Amino acid sequence: MVTQIMSPSDHRRVAVELLDLSDSEFEADNVVQGAEKLWRAATHAITSVAIEEGWPHGSHRALKNAVTKLSKVRNDPLIEGYFGAAEKFLRHHYPDSMEDWERDADRPLVHNFVRRVLQLGESRR
Repeated sequence: MVTQIMSPSDHRRVAVELLDLSDSEFEADNVVQGAEKLWRAATHAITSVAIEEGWPHGSHRALKNAVTKLSKVRNDPLIEGYFGAAEKFLRHHYPDSMEDWERDADRPLVHNFVRRVLQLGESRR
């Protein structure tokens, strides 16, 4: 099997696509699939920046560290908070781990995380 390594721009593209797909899944009441796609969108977004910065990104811990670094480098504490919302959706793979109101409140935060991280990545070029 050949492993194809994705470029930062590939990760950015996939992050945006997954945001749209997650919205479709939630609208269809497929909350577990929506949660998975929302989490994956967040991971692709931070992975794109981590690759460009030369930061480790191959594990959940490495992604969390990349989020912390990006937050500090950009002096933007919202990045870490938004990522915390994304992590809730990782746990939501287990049905009923989030209340409906919590899911509805946190979805826009993850969208904000992805868009903010992608924008920060774009602004450094």
